[in-house]
Amino acid sequence: MVLLLLLIFILENGQQVDIAYFGAHGHLPLGVALLLAAVLGILLVVIPGAGRIIQLRRIARRHRKAHASTAPPPAAGQPPGQATRT
Repeated sequence: MVLLLLLIFILENGQQVDIAYFGAHGHLPLGVALLLAAVLGILLVVIPGAGRIIQLRRIARRHRKAHASTAPPPAAGQPPGQATRT
């Protein structure tokens, strides 16, 4: 359904427009130029965001490993993951 709406949008906005970006010049249909701008804008947000998520996951994993190595072992007869009560 979304692809059909996208196709209709591109076909209805077929006027040629001049595109200039950092010295590169070209002619594209308006619908294609708008679609390209939207996709590049999404990538501009998603790529750094994904990098930051990966970075935070690595930090959290290191923190969990460091915390697990300093935690006392569970008491005998107690299932792992339950803290001993003192």
